[in-house]
Amino acid sequence: MLTVEEIKYFIDEDAKSRKKKRAAQGMKYYEGEHKIMGSRIFYIDADGKVKEDTIRSNIKISHPFFTELVDQEVQYMLSGGGDFIKSDIQELQEKLNLYFDDGFWSEMYETLTGCIAKGFDYMYAYQTSENRIGFQQADSIGVVEVRAKDTDDKTEHVIYWHIDRIEKGEKTVKRIQVWDAKETYYYIQVNDGKIVEDEDAELNPRPHIVSSNEKGEGFGSCFGFIPFFRIDNNAKQFSGLKPIKDLIDDYDLMACSLSNNLQDFTDAIYVVSGFQGANLDEMMQNIKAKKHIAVSPDGGLDIKTVDIPYEARKAKLELDEKNIYRFGMGFNSAQLGDGNITNVVIRSRYALLDLKCNKLEIRLKGFLRKIIKIVLDEINRNEGTDYRMKDVYFNFVREVITNAKDNAEIELTDAQKEGQMLDNLLKVNNIIDDETIIREVCSVLDIDFEEIKDKLAAGEGETQTVQEMLENITPE
Repeated sequence: MLTVEEIKYFIDEDAKSRKKKRAAQGMKYYEGEHKIMGSRIFYIDADGKVKEDTIRSNIKISHPFFTELVDQEVQYMLSGGGDFIKSDIQELQEKLNLYFDDGFWSEMYETLTGCIAKGFDYMYAYQTSENRIGFQQADSIGVVEVRAKDTDDKTEHVIYWHIDRIEKGEKTVKRIQVWDAKETYYYIQVNDGKIVEDEDAELNPRPHIVSSNEKGEGFGSCFGFIPFFRIDNNAKQFSGLKPIKDLIDDYDLMACSLSNNLQDFTDAIYVVSGFQGANLDEMMQNIKAKKHIAVSPDGGLDIKTVDIPYEARKAKLELDEKNIYRFGMGFNSAQLGDGNITNVVIRSRYALLDLKCNKLEIRLKGFLRKIIKIVLDEINRNEGTDYRMKDVYFNFVREVITNAKDNAEIELTDAQKEGQMLDNLLKVNNIIDDETIIREVCSVLDIDFEEIKDKLAAGEGETQTVQEMLENITPE
């Protein structure tokens, strides 16, 4: 097992890693905490010193494009009804449905969100109250993979920590779990204090699986491996934020600068020469109320206004928005077209999102295969079966919004096509034998010919019997 000193060292070193800093940045942008929120305005005073300007407008607005792009990818990837893990064996399908229910896919949704936003994320296996394996999302920020060669006991570990609560007085309570291939050790840390064993843990260390026999006697078992499963957004574990971060920052800057300009230059600037008075406030009051002021014979009043570069900023904002969706490979719902919204146009707008989800689907299938393997092992162990991975397949069918009018026209065309084919078959009824005609009709109507063949034969026999009976009847 790891010592307390080792646990603290690995947690501290992991928090300083570039990978975790990138992950934390991606999550901040997903939550709308952009670089613009730390924006400050400075100026150089008459003495040449740099000072912060606290008088000018400094509007800070985050534009959460990344949030939309991440949610788009996850929801599009998991669209299609939720029945993604399939088996042609009915008994196995019923068992799989118990494991991969709505609760699992809810955790999967959070895991994929973390994977795209942070670059990678985890799920871990645990024993549910129904004595069945369950799976839960683990925040990758708090997961530390420890290699065997870096520990004193030469054993691989996974450290998983999370903030349990923040008590009065800003006292932060951190729960720490240390997993190996057999057991889980529980610790607690208050603020940055010493890491100690968690006295609230019922079993410490706790086997991966705790069961009881008919006599109520408890016993433990293990998975034989550390039950943490990681899914990566890409080979280098980069967040989906990386290719578009600078574009989002530029959009925030342009939009906030425009807001600041509008805020600062809403009023005109009055340039007065030869003012006959001693109070500027009195002058401004005369301008607003009486619409006149007294000036010397050679004096005057000139009103200046500032032209805000609105069109230039607007063009830059539109260009940034276009590139954010382009390089972020998302669907821009605000994109304008020529008004001809056909299914072909809709599909073309989903093209980039489809490409991105195709890459994610490959990694998701590999991730799910690891989870399905231990599920099948448990089913086989409990039921005495021999199910294998080849008995399970995936069914990811992503849904796209379609044009209802186009769909109706397609259905009408298909119906007319089927009707024409049936008419053609009936026209050649005297040339081709009945079985061939019926077989082709079944093909057009998507009916299994083998299922109705026996019924047709029975019907022909009954018809023949009736005809023979009629022939034997002698008219009176």
